Amino acid sequence: MKKNILVGQSGGPTAVINGSLYGVVAQAKEHKGQKIDHIYGMINGIEGFLKDRYMDMEADMTSEEFEALKTTPGAYLGSCRFKLPADLSDPVYARLFDKFNRLNIGYVLYIGGNDSMDTVSKLSRCAKAHNSDIRIIGIPKTIDNDLVGTDHTPGFGSAARFVATSVREIGIDAAIYDTNSVTIVEIMGRHAGWLTGAAVLARKYKKDNPVYIYLPEENFSTEQFIEDIRRALETRKNIVVCVSEGIHDAQGRFICEYESAAGVDNFGHKMLTGCGKYLENLIRIRLGIKVRSVELNVSQRCSSVRQSQTDLKEAIEAGRFSVDAAVSGASGMMTAFTRTGDAPYAMECTLVDVNDVCNKEKKVPLEWITDRGTDVSDAFIQYVLPLIQGSVTLPEDNGIPVFAYRRPV
Repeated sequence: MKKNILVGQSGGPTAVINGSLYGVVAQAKEHKGQKIDHIYGMINGIEGFLKDRYMDMEADMTSEEFEALKTTPGAYLGSCRFKLPADLSDPVYARLFDKFNRLNIGYVLYIGGNDSMDTVSKLSRCAKAHNSDIRIIGIPKTIDNDLVGTDHTPGFGSAARFVATSVREIGIDAAIYDTNSVTIVEIMGRHAGWLTGAAVLARKYKKDNPVYIYLPEENFSTEQFIEDIRRALETRKNIVVCVSEGIHDAQGRFICEYESAAGVDNFGHKMLTGCGKYLENLIRIRLGIKVRSVELNVSQRCSSVRQSQTDLKEAIEAGRFSVDAAVSGASGMMTAFTRTGDAPYAMECTLVDVNDVCNKEKKVPLEWITDRGTDVSDAFIQYVLPLIQGSVTLPEDNGIPVFAYRRPV
């Protein structure tokens, strides 16, 4: 009996999350007439589906829009940050499975990060408890690269490429004046420093900018930071420093939670800013030199201009593999990447138990963090370098990229 397939996106988007969506739809079409009938997409994830918001991924898209998915950033279907209850007897599950049954859903695929894998875990456990034959599979994505059970995650390679490129551009810009200066680049990564570590690829030679790279896996000392800057200024005038947004002190307090160097505002309110801005003010006051901070912010995850061809190819492959896995009977699993070669680089898709993935974090190995927590090792470089390879040509109209835009439903 043919069943329908339902796919959703959740959490923060990436430059290739729609590549996985493309892979799901493309592979589902391969099963049309045999195992699969309709291909539905949740609008705004599980939260939107609870409000009966979904679309037909074939009838509601043109072929041109479908092809444009591959290079469209953001989450085409819309996202959510909705946490299902821990109690599997909560009425919300009865509502969800009633909706699944009314739409004749046989396969649910959910593209997302850690919280999304929690959703996959709960739905699959609920299905098993009620002897439902609905197959539920998680498809990984996150620029943070912090999902356990997989060598890396779709989205990380493109974000790493964007970071490395941006930091190299910033470094060249910072070197134009013959005067002492410091540029601090704040990069996403609250608990895991994978993306900040990728800034090492910006270097053209040993000891080039960024001079220092600070990850949240190691404790951060503001006093040691000032000494690091002083020491670097003894041998060069223009210094670029990269910091993870989640750097913290030995007590676990985030640096971004410190009072800013400016103290309080006119109303006496504590001015909490990003860690980059805090460190900028600290250097200005303590060292009295030219300093600025740059927060790469949302551009790290939404830029398709620096999309990695390797990243896009693997994202699509993850979507295709997940459909085949679900149709073959797998459930309660997450598609994962297993690296099978380094020279040349190669990987293959596998399945891991989603319960071993959700609510855990994969951090940068401490042995890959060097020089008293101010740099990363060659092993880190060898790990990340293959993931940023290859350029993708974006379709354009009058010099501006053409993206797929979802029609309101």
